[in-house]
Amino acid sequence: MKRRLFIASTALVGLGARAQVADLNDAINKAGRQRMLSQRASKAYLALVHKVEARSAQQVLDRSIALFDRQLVELKTFAPSAAIRGTYDALAVAWSDFKRELTSLAPSNDHAAKVVKLDAAVLALAHQGTTQYEAASGKSVGKLVNIAGRQRMLSQRMAKFYLANALQIDPAGSVAEIAKARSEFVAALEILRGAPEATAQIKEELVLADAQWVFFNHGLQRVEGAGASPKLMSDVFVTSENLLSIMDRVTGLYSNLET
Repeated sequence: MKRRLFIASTALVGLGARAQVADLNDAINKAGRQRMLSQRASKAYLALVHKVEARSAQQVLDRSIALFDRQLVELKTFAPSAAIRGTYDALAVAWSDFKRELTSLAPSNDHAAKVVKLDAAVLALAHQGTTQYEAASGKSVGKLVNIAGRQRMLSQRMAKFYLANALQIDPAGSVAEIAKARSEFVAALEILRGAPEATAQIKEELVLADAQWVFFNHGLQRVEGAGASPKLMSDVFVTSENLLSIMDRVTGLYSNLET
């Protein structure tokens, strides 16, 4: 499998460039990005345990933590209701526990299962915040921003479970989660492609996503558990970053549509 479009160490360098939340669409975008970062941080941690793409993985982990911290403050500050602020108060607690596990000790097999467990609580609350912001918007574009943004999370979730399976962390569960996320990702691509709001530029980006998905999915299908080679794990890591970068642009394009 060839590496296409980007390299992991430079993907998403400009992600999250805005210093504050601009409007509800931007809030949905950033709230959804927090979901992705929970999975991306775990993916990077597991890659470091495997010693796969180590330099890129460390950069991904450091940037994911920094961006999550910043956006957490922005989203709570922008929160238009007490219910949304409450979600981000709870998310701050779950994130603190997760972040401590990610950073307190060098990545190791002994702690990998706990990292995967802790990211689930962060993901659930980040998703809750995203749906609350979407409801506050009440517009069809807000829903599309949420759907497009969730694709970013799914790309990282599939790669994370691929690497977890290679460490024999709940192998059957990891394979099942990959299959579930795969079907959700493909279905959402169809929704985004067929949306009346999809501009020519959005459709062009989705063509790129389709091409990158072929390479990423090819790697995911070669699930070999503890027998996974460093080359296969590297391919999955890199292509997940490539797909993430494309879907982040798609989410931004939907977010910037006039409503």
